[in-house]
Amino acid sequence: MKMQSVQSQPNETLLRVDALERRALIAAQADALRGAQQDDGHFVFHLEADSTIPSEYILLQHWLGDVDDARQRAIANYIRARQNDDGSWPLFEGGAGNISASVKAYWALKLSGADPESQLMTRARGWILEQGGAATANVFTRFSMALFGQVPWRAVPVLPVECMLLPKWFPFHLQKIAYWSRTVLVPLLVLYARRARGVNPSGLRIDELFVTPPDEHPRYNINPTGRWVGSAFLGLDRCLRVIEPAVPAIIRSRAIGKAETFVLERLNGENGLGAIFPAMANAVMMLRVLGYADDHPAMTAACDALDRLLTNIDRELTCQPCFSPVWDTGLTAHALLETGQKETTKKALDWLAARQILDRKGDWAATRPELEPGGWAFQYDNPAYPDVDDTAVVAMAMHRADPDRYALNIERACDWLAGMQSRSGGWGAFDADNEYHYLNAIPFADHGALLDPPTADVTARCVGALAQVDADRYAGSIREGVSFLRKTQEADGSWFGRWGANYVYGTWSALSGLNAAGEDMWQPWIIRAVDWLETRQNHDGGWGEGLESYADPAADDFGSTPSQTAWAILALMAAGRWDNPAVARGAEWLQAAPRDGVRWREPAFTGVGFPRVFYLKYHGYSAFFPLWALARYQKLTESNAPEVPWGL
Repeated sequence: MKMQSVQSQPNETLLRVDALERRALIAAQADALRGAQQDDGHFVFHLEADSTIPSEYILLQHWLGDVDDARQRAIANYIRARQNDDGSWPLFEGGAGNISASVKAYWALKLSGADPESQLMTRARGWILEQGGAATANVFTRFSMALFGQVPWRAVPVLPVECMLLPKWFPFHLQKIAYWSRTVLVPLLVLYARRARGVNPSGLRIDELFVTPPDEHPRYNINPTGRWVGSAFLGLDRCLRVIEPAVPAIIRSRAIGKAETFVLERLNGENGLGAIFPAMANAVMMLRVLGYADDHPAMTAACDALDRLLTNIDRELTCQPCFSPVWDTGLTAHALLETGQKETTKKALDWLAARQILDRKGDWAATRPELEPGGWAFQYDNPAYPDVDDTAVVAMAMHRADPDRYALNIERACDWLAGMQSRSGGWGAFDADNEYHYLNAIPFADHGALLDPPTADVTARCVGALAQVDADRYAGSIREGVSFLRKTQEADGSWFGRWGANYVYGTWSALSGLNAAGEDMWQPWIIRAVDWLETRQNHDGGWGEGLESYADPAADDFGSTPSQTAWAILALMAAGRWDNPAVARGAEWLQAAPRDGVRWREPAFTGVGFPRVFYLKYHGYSAFFPLWALARYQKLTESNAPEVPWGL
């Protein structure tokens, strides 16, 4: 007995020391996070995309003929720094080269004054030509080239502006595609109808990026799916190419007017059309083509919205795809609530309460006309497009922090969430029942992200919010949401992550929602998810998943990252496995992982705009998710009733 007591004592001491160190780390990082709060209460972290967005900003300046040399040089520095060793540019840190990103980066650098015969440009050009040249770039890149006269207009699919006049029952209608597609496409319709051509004061071309001269390239548009429906749409495109020039001028003028009205009604002041860069840039070009003077209020607002996205990083200048203050503030509130930072959280939630969209029905009302608004946008202001995911996150934080203070906000949010549920039982991000999957086969949709169908991660968040707030009132919605999650579980037990990388994110989301819904977390189908997480833990104790898994789900050779390790820990704790050795090892990894101020060090991109096409690095993820996971772990290990009572 004496020997056993001597042997056990060091372990107990080590556990106490470890807990003390963890408590000190949590307190220090919570203070650092509090220090990142803006004066009015909100949080906003840099949102980084690949080199495509800053490249497009340079292209836009040259298209307009209004080039700021100092700004251009600073952006060019950012683009140069992100070139791969083989000469290409990737879609995310450490990723393989992407033809479209590489063409735009090369083009932007050439316009900004880079010597085409320099080593950097020579390597880039060689890589692009090895991939088949600029003619193989995606539709959006080819459209940009057409706007500069670099390729003929036959290089892009026919985009008849007359589709603005189609009835809702027609197989194609604006309301049948996603909000991001809608806001990006409408200005493009006008640009295509006018066969717009930019100023391009330097007159520089990129003919050297083509294997075959652009005018001689035989076939630009392809079947994006390989299925018969894609071939049928290609046939339709050929027919439209014959018909479109013959459309009567009066009909075309009416369609252009409707597109113009659509944009002006949603121009959104300094926040921009759709509050996303591609739509905002297209809006500026559309206004120019329609004859708006540079000092017209609509034009100045549209240009100012773009300039607000410019951000300095270490003597480089980049352009964010959008701002993420509501998302950052909502998630930070959850992390701070876990650490007990009530006053800081209250200030943040008060800021959010003032931004709830209560008096305007957005585009979502096309399918839910009787539903009262109650959501939050992702950005500072985007009233036409509230985000279901953000709304669920904010509602849960408010309910947890002070259900009485925010009672009206919570009720309106949850009623809106319940009303936005799709017939399948799941939730999309911005629209309900946006499941016209045949449209992903049109030539314009070669990116495969034209739609906003229900996904497991958003559905789980909604289930979690409704169950946390009032499981009885929303019982039917919760039941259908759980059924959707069961149907969308992968064979290996995981869930696909649409908005975060990838299966780790999806599985964390699903287990959190299922726990809140009162599911027995020891059912075989849930045990499979837990087992999957355990098998994905790295030898060092952390978790990591590369964005390559969107193309190859079997890809699993990736180092640990703080945000993904936090998601895995939070998932296991939601599943009732707070005492699982895997959780302890994950917490130890987070405690030992290097930090830079408020953030854990995380070079990897773990956010997603569109799988396989557009990825994001949320710089806030490595600040609030690891803190959140460690604080929850600390609480559960010290609790007499170690359960997670929240929906997230």
